[in-house]
Amino acid sequence: MLAKRIAIIGLGNTLRREDGIGIMVLESLLNFYRREDIDYLNFGIASFDLLHRIEKYDTVLLIDAIDASLKPGELKIFELEKIEYSQKDSPGSTHELDLKSIFELYKKLKVNTKVYVAGIQVKDVSSGEGLTEDLQERYDGIVKEISSFVDGLVLTRAK
Repeated sequence: MLAKRIAIIGLGNTLRREDGIGIMVLESLLNFYRREDIDYLNFGIASFDLLHRIEKYDTVLLIDAIDASLKPGELKIFELEKIEYSQKDSPGSTHELDLKSIFELYKKLKVNTKVYVAGIQVKDVSSGEGLTEDLQERYDGIVKEISSFVDGLVLTRAK
């Protein structure tokens, strides 16, 4: 049996409104765009075990809420290793192991996995559930954009 070498990992806290967008998108991908050759993992609020899981794959896509001063619902997909962080303008995650921390550990541990981040600009991470109107309007488009990106990863890997 051939090992699955691509993983999609959803991050976030669904009890903090839009902070759970990564988990919501992961569930939509599982329900509507599932591929048998990909592992789909719900990592909730990221833990240090995330890096150990990442290194088991050739390619990983992390889906997470970000605060990067973009328009609510704006999606940015980038390679983790190509990001340069500064205190002021870093696309930061909204929970304890943020993208900057993951990036620093990734570099320090010299993980060979190609890691992409699908960062979704959020507006409200207060206690509660559900999305604001801004994100709800963009939600289906976000899921489709991420699904298309994943299709591209699979095609690239197949070559």
